[in-house]
Amino acid sequence: MSLAPGGPAWASNSASGAFTMDADWLPFHPAPSKPAFVPPAGAVDAHCHVFGPGAQFPFAPERKYTPCDASKERLWALRDYLGFERNVIVQATCHGADNRAVVDALRSSGGKARGVATVKAQVSDAELKALDEAGVRGVRFNFVKRLVDTTPRDVLESIARRIAPLGWHVVIYFEAQDLPGLYDFFASLPTAVVVDHMGRPDVTKPVDGPEFELFVRLMREQSNVWSKVSCPDRLSVSGPPDYLDVVPFARRLVEAFPDRVLWGTDWPHPNMKTHMPDDGELVDFIPRIATTPDLQRRLLVDNPLRLYWSR
Repeated sequence: MSLAPGGPAWASNSASGAFTMDADWLPFHPAPSKPAFVPPAGAVDAHCHVFGPGAQFPFAPERKYTPCDASKERLWALRDYLGFERNVIVQATCHGADNRAVVDALRSSGGKARGVATVKAQVSDAELKALDEAGVRGVRFNFVKRLVDTTPRDVLESIARRIAPLGWHVVIYFEAQDLPGLYDFFASLPTAVVVDHMGRPDVTKPVDGPEFELFVRLMREQSNVWSKVSCPDRLSVSGPPDYLDVVPFARRLVEAFPDRVLWGTDWPHPNMKTHMPDDGELVDFIPRIATTPDLQRRLLVDNPLRLYWSR
């Protein structure tokens, strides 16, 4: 894919084969800026997605949004442009438990990508083995009610028990106000647990207040819990380019738990309806929250390699 001055020369698709993007859903940034921050060698974008293309990998009938196409080729181009070397591709809710788009990307990545899948209770051992061989290393449990229907906890517990022998982990996505009711369930999971986007804290509240303190307590008391310090664009009230109101929350986790934090772009930024983040600005957020070369290397290289590429 060609690159033009000022950013990748791509235009977002508004249609996905037979699917039409939701009218209030923004396509990804057409020309991200070149970040000033240069990631360390081996850096991993540990949270991103592929959507479709819808004509090849249809979106799930039960989906709650219809995105634009966001292909593996565009993801690889963005990775290279931003200065990263690897990706962790997370199954998007618009594809349900049909992981074909993620598996296709993993198999064509030349070993530079790993994946997080969504599976149902009836997934077979053979299917889990095939996902493992493709490069999947975890499953995602989504508790954000506006995005998915609630799955019974006994079903999720059964899935967690089945993936534990594979050495996989569980990725959990929830909102801060729901953590009190989910805390004990998360603490009981038998695998490593990776929290998306710091549990979506309300950044208008104090960083040392009771709501965020409960999440910090979860990480402190449960040594198997990790956090992605990602998506300031989803959390910020002050907004781009600096997302300054998110910085204290992310920096607190990076400094308190330097060996259990990850970072990712969240490209192509699903369900953004007010502004579409510039991926270059998101990369420049990193040195604000990981303020030393050592912290940056742990966040971007050592931690994701240990979690996703240790075998």
